[in-house]
Amino acid sequence: MDQELNLGEQPLHALLLELGLSNHDLVNASAEPLTHKAVQRARKGRRLTPHMRRRIAAALNRAAQLREKAPEGREWKVADLFNY
Repeated sequence: MDQELNLGEQPLHALLLELGLSNHDLVNASAEPLTHKAVQRARKGRRLTPHMRRRIAAALNRAAQLREKAPEGREWKVADLFNY
């Protein structure tokens, strides 16, 4: 396998800190199966499948909306959360 799997801290990590959200908040808000381990791997830059990145983006948007942390009308996309 020629592809690097560990890509360093992702923008998702800084955004979660800024919003005051934890891995647990994302897991609880997710409509699809999502584990704490998957969120931690995403924050640290472990390469995830496109489907898992979409799940995490959806969970973040829902968690921010539920906790009223998102700016009005703001929705984060996968490209906003990951730099790969």
